[in-house]
Amino acid sequence: NKTGGTCGIHKLEQLNQFPDFNNYLIFVLTSLKSEDEPTRSLSGLILKNNVKAHYQNFPPNVADFIKRECLNNIGDPSPLIRATIGILITTIASKGELQTWPELLPQLCNLLNSEDYNTCEGSFGALQKICEDSSELLDSDALNRPLNIMIPKFLQFFKHCSPKIRSHAIACVNQFIIGRAQALMDNIDTFIESLFALAGDEDSEVRKNVCRALVMLLEVRIDRLIPHMHSIIQYMLQRTQDPDENVALEACEFWLTLAEQPICKEALSGHLVQLIPILVNGMKYSEIDIILLKGDVEEDETIPDSEQDIKPRFHKSRTVTLQHEGGEGEEGEDIDEDEDDDDDTLSDWNLRKCSAAALDVLANVFREELLPHLLPLLKGLLFHPDWVIKESGILVLGAIAEGCMQGMVPYLPELIPHLIQCLCDKKALVRSIACWTLSRYAHWVVSQPPDAHLKPLMTELLKRILDGNKRVQEAACSAFATLEEEACTELVPYLSFILDTLVFAFGKYQHKNLLILYDAIGTLADSVGHHLNQPEYIQKLMPPLIAKWNELKDEDKDLFPLLECLSSVATALQSGFLPYCEPVYQRCVTLVQKTLAQAMMYSQQPDQYEAPDKDFMIVALDLLSGLAEGLGGHVDTLVARSNIMTLLFQCMQDTMPEVRQSSFALLGDLTKACFPHVKPCIAEFMPILGTNLNPEFISVCNNATWAIGEICMQMGVEMQPYIAMVLNQLVEIINRPNTPKTLLENTAITIGRLGYVCPQEVAPMLPQFIRPWCTSLRNIRDNEEKDSAFRGICMMIGVNPGGVVQDFIFFCDAVASWVNPKDDLRDMFYKILHGFKEQVGEENWQQFSEQFPPLLKERLAACYGV
Repeated sequence: NKTGGTCGIHKLEQLNQFPDFNNYLIFVLTSLKSEDEPTRSLSGLILKNNVKAHYQNFPPNVADFIKRECLNNIGDPSPLIRATIGILITTIASKGELQTWPELLPQLCNLLNSEDYNTCEGSFGALQKICEDSSELLDSDALNRPLNIMIPKFLQFFKHCSPKIRSHAIACVNQFIIGRAQALMDNIDTFIESLFALAGDEDSEVRKNVCRALVMLLEVRIDRLIPHMHSIIQYMLQRTQDPDENVALEACEFWLTLAEQPICKEALSGHLVQLIPILVNGMKYSEIDIILLKGDVEEDETIPDSEQDIKPRFHKSRTVTLQHEGGEGEEGEDIDEDEDDDDDTLSDWNLRKCSAAALDVLANVFREELLPHLLPLLKGLLFHPDWVIKESGILVLGAIAEGCMQGMVPYLPELIPHLIQCLCDKKALVRSIACWTLSRYAHWVVSQPPDAHLKPLMTELLKRILDGNKRVQEAACSAFATLEEEACTELVPYLSFILDTLVFAFGKYQHKNLLILYDAIGTLADSVGHHLNQPEYIQKLMPPLIAKWNELKDEDKDLFPLLECLSSVATALQSGFLPYCEPVYQRCVTLVQKTLAQAMMYSQQPDQYEAPDKDFMIVALDLLSGLAEGLGGHVDTLVARSNIMTLLFQCMQDTMPEVRQSSFALLGDLTKACFPHVKPCIAEFMPILGTNLNPEFISVCNNATWAIGEICMQMGVEMQPYIAMVLNQLVEIINRPNTPKTLLENTAITIGRLGYVCPQEVAPMLPQFIRPWCTSLRNIRDNEEKDSAFRGICMMIGVNPGGVVQDFIFFCDAVASWVNPKDDLRDMFYKILHGFKEQVGEENWQQFSEQFPPLLKERLAACYGV
């Protein structure tokens, strides 16, 4: 009866106050054989929790009694009791007790020699748990290097007659591979030979541990495997088809790891003919997958989502990037390529996913050479009457899309229409995989005339967004977002139709897919930009978004994706967003204020208050940035009526880098939109910006640098007192090896802008930055930022011409990177080039310009007559 249960727990709580209660618990676990095993085990688990919480308060005699009893009973006849004692030993050991319990490891190792199977197995169980929990400590001087004895000892047990013991022994040694423990490295050849001896083991747990060992050795000691690589590959080909799925999955990891190694191509070339069919076969859904995925349930859109299915989303804070040739800032676009994998709600990692991932990476290694092994198989799969096989074929096609794109092009005009047809398949799992695979070929689809494939694909994908099956809705929404990124303004003619569908989905979707829908809308806004600013589109889109916005509470995490979405929409709609901006602005300020207040209370009384979730503040700051960027000067009155500058001052000093990163982005956007409100704070803000020019936090440093450049352009000559706070760090950053491109570019722009407003102060430093300055800006498109930076350089050269002499060829190259500079900037270039030529004289100039690459020579002659 239920009340008894809770009373029992209360009773235990009360007993917990008596010091000898823990003696009683260990007695029940190890000695009270009259009780049933589950009760004894429970007693041990309660003791384990007490050890976790209060071990430092145990009287020494109690602690010693518990330790002694554990070691004396590790060989209990019951596997459950042995396992419980093993957990208890490990918990005591992890309380820093490995040092103060010196007899533990020697005794456990000794007990391995016991004639009694239970004692040997129990000790190994405990040792395996200790190796898992404390592998680093065991390989340190702190304990006098016990591994020197333990590793050789474990290796002897690889030959033990019991499969359980063999399995424990390998599992123990496996804990030390990735850390390259010295004792293991000293015995590496014995270890590898012992593994090979177990290759044919009949026990699946042993086979699994052997595979796991070989996969890890591939990462850390490939040199030792290379001589045996042919037979290892043969073995792994067998194991990847193991009847036990856990073994097959461990073995399949081998191909994934091998693909990252430089020797992959050479090692695998001869084996592709065997490997490819095995991987393809592994990509079918297993029966259990189909049951878990409710593969036979076609319509589930009315069933509410269970909350544990919804993965937490992480907000990607704003990073300011510059425009390049060929489109948007390319960097940072591909950080999260892999998050839209085909079936991520399923038991997270399985043979299907591992096989697909392996095929994907191998396609990137072998490129077109993979296709002769695949194409004959694909034909049979894609048109197969059994939907499970057909589905796996579509997955194969998606997995090879990146690596084999060039080789696939001739087949795509036939394949894409077939895949679009699969979007209407009667099986939901076929429809959803077709969405994913088509998204992997979106780039090619968009490169063809729109009527050929883009239009039919979009039409069918939009239908799938309104599918009756939730998994299909999700796959279609993700695929559509990818298509939007590739197609950009190609979508403009279809905007009305697209918005009708997305808005209709609002009323239809359950919780999880609603979050993906926000993403598809935000991506649409990013992709078509100001084309969205049409009264009819705004009329369709804004009412449902604002309705959701009003429905959500300030504490609801669903605000994150909605705020991100609105941020993209505000930036795209620009003045079209004006009617909605006031409540949105107010709420963002409130979210920042609430989070700061809660952080303050938590820091003062951590026991009374919870730590705030700072993501609310970060996302709110990013949406404010979107508003400032989209509305420009219109944001002035909103800023005037709020305390945003005070809040920003606090955010800029937050301990969390992402908060600072978003604060500096907002500061730069407000500087551009309504500088009169920012100006009074500059004296307080500049020192904070200076301290954040720390490349350890790349994105923080990047945004701080950009904000300094924007402030500089507004301050003009009044920037002078602040130059010293930032210039040295910027020069240091631009000269650092391995600095990411985005940061280099922003640093160069800001140095140029500082020189533009205060040439006298910055010009003396010219020789220290001119070369990296020129090389980092030569690939940026002509734009405002580049313009102001180059004006700065020209003015500094005017002040300190000697500073550029050593690196003049780099300056020439940077000048030549302009397609069409404004007339007065072109004049500045002209004067500097001709001035230099006159300075050195005709003959020296001839010699100097001989070093130019032909293209540079041509450009300078054509544009500047030098």
